[in-house]
Amino acid sequence: MSNTVHPPISFEAWFSGFHVMAGPCSVESREQIHQSAAFLSSRGVRLLRGGAFKPRTSPRSFQGLGEPGLRMLREAADAYGMLAVSEVMDVEAVPLVTSYVDVIQVGARNMQNFSLLKRLAKERKPVLLKRGLAATVDETLSAAEYILQGNPHVILCERGVRGFEPLTRNMLDLAGAALLCQMSTLPVIVDLSHATGRTDIVAPLAAACVALGVQGVMMEVHPRPAESVSDAAQAISFPLFDEILAGIEPYLQARNAVERAGGAQRAASA
Repeated sequence: MSNTVHPPISFEAWFSGFHVMAGPCSVESREQIHQSAAFLSSRGVRLLRGGAFKPRTSPRSFQGLGEPGLRMLREAADAYGMLAVSEVMDVEAVPLVTSYVDVIQVGARNMQNFSLLKRLAKERKPVLLKRGLAATVDETLSAAEYILQGNPHVILCERGVRGFEPLTRNMLDLAGAALLCQMSTLPVIVDLSHATGRTDIVAPLAAACVALGVQGVMMEVHPRPAESVSDAAQAISFPLFDEILAGIEPYLQARNAVERAGGAQRAASA
């Protein structure tokens, strides 16, 4: 168990640096989520994601462990000094989910669940709002406004939209991510796992996200991807995750240098 305790990430901190949010698609067992948290925290990841309620296309698919899954996620996050991120699916579940997590996720299927968005406007915890499966940039921003009516802590998430290309799960819209950054003052992250549905092209896309200027990426990471009960094809192994982090490091250094130079130039002209 890690003894490292990180200070909480303030909402303002989302506007600086580059954040990696990672963890399994679903919390499957205490062993699985603790293994994931131990590995990810050792790599500097502070945001542990894991689904407890899973909206699945088929009712016969694994639907998540519910509250026991949330409890395991919370325990693992606390054990390794991380923040917990998980999805809420309906208004009734908001009190339960918010009692366990640090960041509330609204999935793509619920982006226009306006009753849920209005309820989350009453919360103060950050809300990660995913772009809908066929939503425009404007529709995504309008959905965010429902939450912003009372809760200013909204993080936008580009996760790909439905398209015609069968080689990827969705069509990753990096132009849309750039527009979200340009058209709003909210932090923007990119969910590379749901956007692609595969693991072999995540590394170059993660590098592109760094260069694009978004505030972070989300990835599904599993200790044994082949055994994942949901979305196994897009689950990233521990060794591959290390390769992805190593691959984006030069881009992060370049981005930091550009940002430092820009800050110095602004200070000199002030």
